[in-house]
Amino acid sequence: MRTILVVDDDKEIAKLSSLYLENEGFRTILRHNGQEALQALEEEDINLLVLDVMMPELDGISVCRRVRELRNTVPILMVSAKSEDMDKIMGLMSGADDYMMKPFNPLEMVARVKSLLRRTFQYNAEQSSQSKDVLSVGGLQIHRSSHKVTFEGQEIVLTNREFSILSLLAGHPGQVFSTEEIFQLVWKEKYYASNNTVMVHISNLRDKLEKQMGYKIIQTVWGVGYKIDV
Repeated sequence: MRTILVVDDDKEIAKLSSLYLENEGFRTILRHNGQEALQALEEEDINLLVLDVMMPELDGISVCRRVRELRNTVPILMVSAKSEDMDKIMGLMSGADDYMMKPFNPLEMVARVKSLLRRTFQYNAEQSSQSKDVLSVGGLQIHRSSHKVTFEGQEIVLTNREFSILSLLAGHPGQVFSTEEIFQLVWKEKYYASNNTVMVHISNLRDKLEKQMGYKIIQTVWGVGYKIDV
């Protein structure tokens, strides 16, 4: 059972969030200020934080930064009554994985919690199962520890981002990754719909691979994402 730490100085909102989360099978812990949140993080095995920005004693931004020092992999869903873009950016820059504005629909909050947990635990488990140092796909040899890629003995020089994308796709042959998933897993940042960074990197990666290999290895699944079939 996953444990969710809900931190909000509005006790009614905290109780409502807890009710909806527990109805979905989660265990919840409620805290009402930043200091209590950090103490709970030290005492409990927390799988995700739902964290309010505006709180007494220690605000959510400060808590988020502290959590990233203590437990870097714990996903954080930040909530706030502030709606300005700069507030969102500050929250995400402090280490939050997602952001919601108050008042929010509790069902949407639950959906976002599930999505964050799925991304964090599912992909970490899959990557762990594919943790061998050398991947072989379509004639490519991908050496993870040295960040080196070869085809028929010839090295293909890639940037760090290109290597990470290739390693992700090759480590999960046949699995389709959306642009958003690739961005979040490789860049480890919040994805914005207008961001074409992944598309540009995929294009450059394909050019380098196809120039050496003579055929396309990264497939586009239109409307869904990208994959490598072997």
